[in-house]
Amino acid sequence: MRLGLMLTAGFAALLPLSAKAQSDGDWPRYARDEAGTRFSPLAQIDPGNVDQLQRAWSFRLRPEGGAALLGGAVPIVIDGTMYLPLGNAVVALEAHTGRELWRHEVTGGLARRAVSWWPGDRRHRPRLFYSTGGALHALDPRTGQPDPGFGEGGTVAIEGTPYAYPPSVFGNVLVIGASTAETPRGPSGNTRAYDAVTGAKLWEFNSVPQPGEVGHETWEGDGWQGRSGTNMWIWYTTADVPAGIVYITLGSPSPNYYGGDRPGANLFGNSLVALDLRTGAYKWHFQTVHHDLWDWDLPAPPVLLDVTKDGQAVPALALTGKNSLMFILDRRSGEPIHGVNEVLAGPGDVPGEWYSPTQPMPVAPRPLSRMWWNPRDVVTADDTTPEHAVACRALLDSYGGSFFNAGPFTPFFYRRAGDPPRASINMPHNGGSNWGGSAADPAHAIVYVNTTESGAIGWVEDRVAGGDYGRATVGTNQPYDRGSLAGPGAYTSFQASFTAPDGSQATLPCIRPPWGNLNAVDASTGEVLWSVPLGTSKALPEGRRDTGSDNTFGGPIVTASGLVFIGGTTDAMFRAFDSRDGRLLWSEQLAYAAQSVPITYQGRDGRQYVAVVAASAPVGGVPRGADGRPLNGEELVTFALPQ
Repeated sequence: MRLGLMLTAGFAALLPLSAKAQSDGDWPRYARDEAGTRFSPLAQIDPGNVDQLQRAWSFRLRPEGGAALLGGAVPIVIDGTMYLPLGNAVVALEAHTGRELWRHEVTGGLARRAVSWWPGDRRHRPRLFYSTGGALHALDPRTGQPDPGFGEGGTVAIEGTPYAYPPSVFGNVLVIGASTAETPRGPSGNTRAYDAVTGAKLWEFNSVPQPGEVGHETWEGDGWQGRSGTNMWIWYTTADVPAGIVYITLGSPSPNYYGGDRPGANLFGNSLVALDLRTGAYKWHFQTVHHDLWDWDLPAPPVLLDVTKDGQAVPALALTGKNSLMFILDRRSGEPIHGVNEVLAGPGDVPGEWYSPTQPMPVAPRPLSRMWWNPRDVVTADDTTPEHAVACRALLDSYGGSFFNAGPFTPFFYRRAGDPPRASINMPHNGGSNWGGSAADPAHAIVYVNTTESGAIGWVEDRVAGGDYGRATVGTNQPYDRGSLAGPGAYTSFQASFTAPDGSQATLPCIRPPWGNLNAVDASTGEVLWSVPLGTSKALPEGRRDTGSDNTFGGPIVTASGLVFIGGTTDAMFRAFDSRDGRLLWSEQLAYAAQSVPITYQGRDGRQYVAVVAASAPVGGVPRGADGRPLNGEELVTFALPQ
């Protein structure tokens, strides 16, 4: 093996990587194109008429009484037909009416997040791909029946660590990540690729470098052995197909908040890695956090676009993560276009921990969320309500009247059981820019990204047996983990509950608003062109609701006509903004939060549609049917201009 690469037979049979040209009216993949821009050339809906949008049709994703399975699905549309996973099924719909054309029942797992389209070649018809975790499946998009030409009867077993989401399709290459747990030792987080024609495995990339591979020296001692995490857990990625480069975003090594048994910078954790699309060979990497102790991994893949620097066109990419830093890099080499400084980072005092002396900070753009805090940042009665302000001050007082903060990469300190509180506040928690990711207008080199403002509070403590330290950590043998006055776990934010003016109970952040923003960044200069609050707080009085809100689980799209569509907010509103200046042009109240990425497409009736899946927490309590049973909150809603 060399350079983190393991090759298997079959890669030489790959056909040319160029993809079939897509129609302007299609939305053929999760982020519409291989560059991940989520940019649509459609212009029927524009800033002058978007306020006339009306609901066109809707489709329920799961039956009443079923469990929530999808967590924000995104459909694809090809030539007027929409394809959508439902967890236990995949369906094809007539995209301008919602009429169901066929339904494929899923067995052996769940089909989640999306399905993937392969346009076929001279000898093979198009295919739809989905994953059930342990296997990849191919369907005939005309009928929904398994395509027997792929693997065994349309199915190929995934070798190694399962991957719960569909493959990313680039030419005849299917790229998948890995769904790992969050325990120190366990299955690898390696990225793999399969042949879209035959299902043969093409290559596997070691996300934790083995002896003799690039980056192995960043793991001191035996911390690399059997290390889990360091995985591409997101459900799609991006590629520069003409250049033959695929970009993978990797999470932090496990466990999230203690790294005493993995000293060193820990490549390729928290890194963007560029690989040869055909072979999986390493090309370059850029690490955004050295030795992560904050769970600031890279959820969303980069968005690819060309920028102008010193009068020259430069192939670039823009990369964001949970700490709300945006790195704009030359996508050929990984070199920063606007500069990156290694800034000093102070250590904590957790026994046996290894702390990186520096961390990377981009020169431009500026951080898209606040990374500094002092007591003057606590909300006041004029910001929200007197009751909320009192609750926030009481919460701060319970921690001794202040938190430790040293700006970006503030460490959490060790606290023994029974000692007085010794808490840090680290901003922006772990949801600054999450898996919603970015959209881009490639003609103007502008990147649009939503961010959430928050502050994580607490310390590192001796791990308590039976304590709830978070998802997928059961059985870990690590000695230390995150905790707070709320108990074990890392998800305590600086937020407080209070009685709202209408008598209901509400919980809101204790830092001063805004708590969520939509941002536009000129990638050529690194300038933040505008930043506007995204979301409202309906528990507050009129005149104080425009606070921005948590928008961790949603992302934007942009159109050639100058519109940015986005859901994602906890107020369950779906919105359209003017891409030039961030003015809100249209909004629609949904029954559930649109915790996904919207799409736009042209139906066979010639109309442009905008669609989004609304799921998760309902607005105004749990809705119930005539029989009193709770109704599930998961439906696809479409909008169009009046006929």
